[in-house]
Amino acid sequence: MASPSAAVGARPLLEARSQAGLGALALCVTSVAPHPQCLDFKPPFRPLRELQFCVMYKDFGCCDYQKDQELMAKFNRIVDNFDYHGYAGCAGYVMELLCQECSPYAAHLFDAEDPSTPLRTIPGLCPDYCSQIWSKCHFAIPLLSNDSSIISSKDNQTRLCQHLQLDDADYCYPHLLSNQRLTKDLGRVQTDVDGCLYLCLEEVANGLRNPLAMVHANDGTHRFFVAEQVGLVWTYLPDRSRLGKPFLNITKAVLTSSWEGDERGFLGITFHPKYKYNGKLYVYYSVEVGFDERIRISEFKVSSHDMNMVDHTSERVLLEIDEPASNHNGGQVLFGDDGYLYIFTGDGGMAGDPFGKYGNSQNKSALLGKVLRLDVDDNEKGPLYKIPPDNPFVHMQGARPEVYAYGVRNMWRCSVDRGDPKTKEGKGRIFCGDVGQNKFEEVDIIEKGRNYGWRAKEGFSCYDKKLCANSSLDDVLPIYAYPHKMGKSVTGGYVYRGCEYPNLNGMYIFGDFMSGRLMSLKVDTSTGTWNYNEICMGMGLTCAFPGLINNYYPYIISFGEDESGELYFMSTGVPRATARSGVVYKVVDPSRRAPPRQCHYDPLPVRVKSNLIKFVPQETLIGVDLPNNKVEPQPTESSDLLQELIDQLGTSLITTTPIPTTTRPSRSTKRKGKRKKGKHRTAAVPELHNGAVRLVNDDQEGKDRGRVEIYINGEWGTVCDDLWTIKNAEVVCRQLGFRYALGASRNSEFGEGRGLRILLDDVQCVGTESSLLTCTHAGVGMHNCAHYEDAGVICANSEHVVEA
Repeated sequence: MASPSAAVGARPLLEARSQAGLGALALCVTSVAPHPQCLDFKPPFRPLRELQFCVMYKDFGCCDYQKDQELMAKFNRIVDNFDYHGYAGCAGYVMELLCQECSPYAAHLFDAEDPSTPLRTIPGLCPDYCSQIWSKCHFAIPLLSNDSSIISSKDNQTRLCQHLQLDDADYCYPHLLSNQRLTKDLGRVQTDVDGCLYLCLEEVANGLRNPLAMVHANDGTHRFFVAEQVGLVWTYLPDRSRLGKPFLNITKAVLTSSWEGDERGFLGITFHPKYKYNGKLYVYYSVEVGFDERIRISEFKVSSHDMNMVDHTSERVLLEIDEPASNHNGGQVLFGDDGYLYIFTGDGGMAGDPFGKYGNSQNKSALLGKVLRLDVDDNEKGPLYKIPPDNPFVHMQGARPEVYAYGVRNMWRCSVDRGDPKTKEGKGRIFCGDVGQNKFEEVDIIEKGRNYGWRAKEGFSCYDKKLCANSSLDDVLPIYAYPHKMGKSVTGGYVYRGCEYPNLNGMYIFGDFMSGRLMSLKVDTSTGTWNYNEICMGMGLTCAFPGLINNYYPYIISFGEDESGELYFMSTGVPRATARSGVVYKVVDPSRRAPPRQCHYDPLPVRVKSNLIKFVPQETLIGVDLPNNKVEPQPTESSDLLQELIDQLGTSLITTTPIPTTTRPSRSTKRKGKRKKGKHRTAAVPELHNGAVRLVNDDQEGKDRGRVEIYINGEWGTVCDDLWTIKNAEVVCRQLGFRYALGASRNSEFGEGRGLRILLDDVQCVGTESSLLTCTHAGVGMHNCAHYEDAGVICANSEHVVEA
């Protein structure tokens, strides 16, 4: 670090004055005002214009040029009160203290991350550095702070430095500058040792019934519209309040049910690119006509009397396609950059596309298992749609001219890439997640006239070996495919092109409905290959800022963009069309943000004719004891929220709501000193020993059934086993005091313990062992399974209990 006096070389020395230290002192005390970036809990950035004063943060920090000029003016006001000796000895320290507002760690240095305490007026200092400042500069303290306790301590070094000390020595200035752990990834998306990216979330809507689409009208209002599977579409204003009346209500026409996992219902919505002028929108939903089930694609118009309500009498049906089964209904509708309407249909359902000789997907005369492209412009008179003249099979005998691409199984959620904000590279690409059969899920980029392989191929592998051997298929390979160990139902996402989080630019972010994984792909431009990174929720203090959370409900249904290009996803705790457990989350990168005012926009006014429902967040940060918590136990490696409550309160609790997931908690070090001293959570149950078990039930049934979790070497974990038997269950039930084992459940019947490590796999018991540890198994922590195979048991004290 440069010497303080050298740091102000551009400042001419003041004329010598008669007094040492302060000359004719005119107090100009100003407290630290909330900052447009780090002190407002936002990540740091690279300034667009080079800083002139706080040059140590010119490449990466929290000040733009305007803030830098304000700090320079404040510095000049302060040092105008110094004589020659005061300036020579103290001005450099004043500069460094002021410029800590520009530090990437300003929120820590000024305690801005703690909303229950006042903002510090002087940044937190390391004791040795504080001593230097006191010896050279204590007379300037009243110019830097109006905190009465600090001012009264200015003549007492010990008291002053106690006031200025941070609880966490890792973050005190200037030692944090040499802390490699803090600075090595400065400004980059942080990752753990396995390459999992740490991101945070912001809850923006809740209480929804299977929210499966979030779209905007691109009309300048920055409203967003969220569709529920039952057939309702809701309007949200930029302040996230919801209109009391739905934008669209076709619940009476939509075919769906309360069955868990029913794929029928309202499945897609998109606005015409010229919606601002023609008021048209298009929807995709399931209907029942007589004894037939169909998918219907319809055009609607907005009401001429209310911009927040569709004219329900304006529906015109563009297409109806018979569905031979109740699953694989597709559901995506969107407009490409070419202005045409794209429709993504499923293969018709059942397993293996058994319709006809080669299945619907390979049959160009069928509309199922396809990407369709229609021209819906100027359709007020004549046909409701025309065939784009360059559709690939217009002149092929027997082929449907609507077909744009084929060989798809059940594409669930597709999106159009906006392109790089500066170069426009990638603009117009259409990305889709195509749900697999029984081995692989895949992500594709849609190209005109291409064959995407189903049912010949699933992912990169052969499914129908005879078809697969036919080289004339000329099928397109996915850009990425993953096995069912990672997830069993891909949910396509978006390439991030928003303004707020520059590090995410070009990253395709998607998920899996069954496993709850968030995932990302980014192309290597030199090779054209797509590199994979899983996305984890930031733990510790990564997301510990007001409004941010680090958990979400596991069933990831869909993704969406707002009008400015920021990214969202929707998930639910109960995958039923009628369950009000759906939440919309905004994706947040805590490592870097765009400079202030760069992402500013002024929404056009919205004329509202119904009541507004104010948004009230329900989700909370987990794994961190917030400052206003009275009970602050020491953390453990487990992020099992249920067990945390049990251990803190010392009682058996049953959850009343689904527990959100946290996708692989991070190993980042938590700040010290922010927690009260207390016992380790597991100390509340000293009788625990290796092999102890407990039952955890996400479905709120009872204490006699649940997911098996085992305590080994100081931590709780799960038993993941696709060969789980009733003999294994007998050992668990007897250990818990039950006489009988009525069931040995596999495949996470009682939920996934994804916040815990998998500790046992391949367990084989004869039924008389004292614990699962004495049965044969693969070894503690050794496994080749995933949490969707977490084992459970059903116990009883009577062998005659009948399950309902």
